[in-house]
Amino acid sequence: MKQLRLKVLAGLFLVAGILSWGASRLWDSVGTLPSVPLAAPVVLAVIAAVLAATALSLRARLKAQRERRPGAKGVEPLMAARAVVFGQASALVAALVAGMYGGIGVFLLASLDVPARRDQALYAALSVAAGIGVIAAALFLEHVCKLPEDDDEGQGRAPAA
Repeated sequence: MKQLRLKVLAGLFLVAGILSWGASRLWDSVGTLPSVPLAAPVVLAVIAAVLAATALSLRARLKAQRERRPGAKGVEPLMAARAVVFGQASALVAALVAGMYGGIGVFLLASLDVPARRDQALYAALSVAAGIGVIAAALFLEHVCKLPEDDDEGQGRAPAA
């Protein structure tokens, strides 16, 4: 499994932001603008909290397992792999969603004198912040579940005949 790269996430964020900014300009020229739902930052914040709680739980369980505490509950490798996949998928989607709401928010900055658009810009900014929180929690989860590097790589293999 490959590790997430910040460059990829930043690229997704920027591309989604530019596309949504352009789409917002086009949509506004027609006469309406899609709204930013209040639920968007809430859902992203809940996902970030779930990822962070999972990472903290796994970190504590792995530490107890390493220290060989009596009664320590181990971590199944498949469960850790599923958690990492969930974190990576969440980070990729959060980069796209945060970029999309960021582009809409940048477009709305020009019309902050209208109260409805000011609220929409606030929801967009909160969505971007919550999306960044999802990405941070996913990267932390990935760090927690990362296997230690193998210093003696190749020594455990059978010699070639």
